[in-house]
Amino acid sequence: MADPVTADSANPVAAVRAVLPSLTPAAQGIARIILDDPGLVVRSTITEFSAVSGTSEATIVRTARALGFSGYSQMRFALAAAVAKEPERLVPGDLGPDDPLTDVIAKVARAESEALADTAAQLDPDQLGEVVQAISVARRVDVYGVAASGLVAADMSQKLLRIGVSSHPFSDAHLALTSAALLRDGDVAVAISCSGETPDVLVPARTAAEEGAMVVAITNNPRSSLAGLADHTLVSAGRETAFRPGALASRISQLLIVDCIFVGLAQRTYDRADAAIRATRDATDRYRNR
Repeated sequence: MADPVTADSANPVAAVRAVLPSLTPAAQGIARIILDDPGLVVRSTITEFSAVSGTSEATIVRTARALGFSGYSQMRFALAAAVAKEPERLVPGDLGPDDPLTDVIAKVARAESEALADTAAQLDPDQLGEVVQAISVARRVDVYGVAASGLVAADMSQKLLRIGVSSHPFSDAHLALTSAALLRDGDVAVAISCSGETPDVLVPARTAAEEGAMVVAITNNPRSSLAGLADHTLVSAGRETAFRPGALASRISQLLIVDCIFVGLAQRTYDRADAAIRATRDATDRYRNR
């Protein structure tokens, strides 16, 4: 998948956040300043930013290039364009321990709406279409995820099951490995991990790939180990805060990707999906009305 960090990114701050874990320590320090106050870059020349950040101009240029920009100027212009387009999105707004609940509601709603918008903006329709096609003809679909991503894995499997796709979620590494070892060509393994480095997800995904299954990664980090071994990577977005660790912040955007896969699949297999939805609805209605 193409690196989403470019001057044309819908939100370059979200793109920088996505690749933060893969940067060198020096580059991470500069990237965190960008994330904390992107307006500082917009207002500063490279000499001024060097003084504020306590790093050399050469380090700043190397970091800008590592983030996918040609240099500091292009990074600065990209952030300036984002500020001009939607200035309120780039104003720091983390939750504080003394925030009243009215502010909590507003900030959480804003963070989740931004996560959805950023995910939608960087979701590659071609990649999504290939994933939908692969699942539509798959013998079985394994979905791996732990903790918050495990909840997303369970949601995806129950959605697929509802339209007649054989799918099972795995949050236990041993069971995931057992299932992955039995996959083969024509099967699909969906691996969900915010960092893309979770061993309980990464190892089963690697095993599935070795057995010939197609691996689909849903991750925040397009440069992660998981993305590196996947056939298709769908990038989610979520801003980590003091009260919302990365995995929790990403859950809503992961669910958006799952819903897009589900709807695309239901469209592609409309007759089968419609019949399955009717059959499962009738079964649950009979249970409730017995």
